[in-house]
Amino acid sequence: MIEAASPKTPHRDRFRELIRSLTGISLPPSKVQMIDQRLRRRVVAFGLTDTESYLEQLLGGSLPDNELRTVIDLITTNTTSFFREPNHFDFLVETIAPKVAARGRPGRPARLKLWSAASSEGAEAYTAAMMLEEARRGGHDFDFAILGTDLSERMVERANAAVYGTDQLTTVPPELLRRYFLSSRDPGLAGKARVVPDLRRRVKFRNLNLMDTRYPVDRDVDVIFLRNILIYFDPATKEQVVDRLAGHLRPGGYLIVGHAESMVVRCSALRQVKPTIFQKN
Repeated sequence: MIEAASPKTPHRDRFRELIRSLTGISLPPSKVQMIDQRLRRRVVAFGLTDTESYLEQLLGGSLPDNELRTVIDLITTNTTSFFREPNHFDFLVETIAPKVAARGRPGRPARLKLWSAASSEGAEAYTAAMMLEEARRGGHDFDFAILGTDLSERMVERANAAVYGTDQLTTVPPELLRRYFLSSRDPGLAGKARVVPDLRRRVKFRNLNLMDTRYPVDRDVDVIFLRNILIYFDPATKEQVVDRLAGHLRPGGYLIVGHAESMVVRCSALRQVKPTIFQKN
């Protein structure tokens, strides 16, 4: 039987500080149950009795070298969904896409660059791709490329596969579901659908840690989605991450954050144009 660990233990405190230093994510004592739940399978896998014993071995270097990466994946992975906070995608196609299209020349359409900076398993990036492709179908002449990045290598792998269960697709409008997803004839993929190849070619995913001091990303991005991740950072980390991301926006580019995060963006290079949308000066 696995015993619950006290929120105030030396190894747990060291673990929380390690996660904060590596990922920027703060895990206050109130998150003790969440930590226990997410690490439960790892405790069982190594035949240990409780989370504290597991953390003692993890921090002491007694577990396999890749175990810390596994733990980071478990602790930092958060759920996402298609068309979450849909007003952001309305702004993308009604305001940003026309501005980008206006930059183009006859025979040389401008390219809209979008960065989903905490992309999880890709729902946000593919939602943006569907909406941008719809804007192109509606007459706006522009090209687009989307980059999704995430700390979790497991989530990046899933996003690149672009395969989703039908339960994950309930928020996708039926017409877009028919146009942009393909069901497989493989019995092993029953109840799942994959993003169509034309859309997948426009969306790429790779691993990136927002705590890094430099990001290997273009510095003329039109819009960065940074939604529902700042809430996990302490104030200093929030400011540092936003400052670094602002450096990758083209003048006039946009940073879009989650509805719970509009009050935490503090950056002299950005001005607020809507409650959750900021534009680079």
